[in-house]
Amino acid sequence: MNVPRCSGVCAMMRLLALFIHVMSTTAKRHVVYWNSTNTRLTGDDYSVQVNLSDYLDILCPYYPTNHPSSSPVEALALYLVAESQFKGCVETKEAIKRWECNQPFAPYGPVRFSEKIQRFTPFSLGFEFLPGSHYYYSSLSTDDGPPLPCMKLRVTVCCPPSWLSDPCSYVDLPLCLADAGSAGNAAQ
Repeated sequence: MNVPRCSGVCAMMRLLALFIHVMSTTAKRHVVYWNSTNTRLTGDDYSVQVNLSDYLDILCPYYPTNHPSSSPVEALALYLVAESQFKGCVETKEAIKRWECNQPFAPYGPVRFSEKIQRFTPFSLGFEFLPGSHYYYSSLSTDDGPPLPCMKLRVTVCCPPSWLSDPCSYVDLPLCLADAGSAGNAAQ
């Protein structure tokens, strides 16, 4: 059996196509430095758009070990809240505590929490995200830390499911095929 061999240019083109495919399907990491010096968090309109399989990386406040003791060290808890709670930073029964940033002098650098944006999670403490929905994070000072400004982030998961606009995708297949067949026969 003769298998045609690819020339060097052909092999490079195949490799390039594979590389482009892999790069286009990899998840993105959205990094947010969660501290009071990040003015985007203290405004009312900081929003990040993510796709399923992306990651939201939250970096906690970090201070080198030689930080002057006269300045207060930030310690905070991050919550996943409803939109109504997002308007102001208040803790309610419905708020879900996601993380606590309480190691500002961690020896290895800032503590990072990663939230994988996924439709289903195998983990009991994981969170499931729906395409086309908005999720709201806000933070409050812990008992150990100084009072902090209201810091919040809106996360939008792209994109709404296409089945909302296509009735054939959520109706039983035989019914859809029957409708399509009768429409095709009527046109003849």
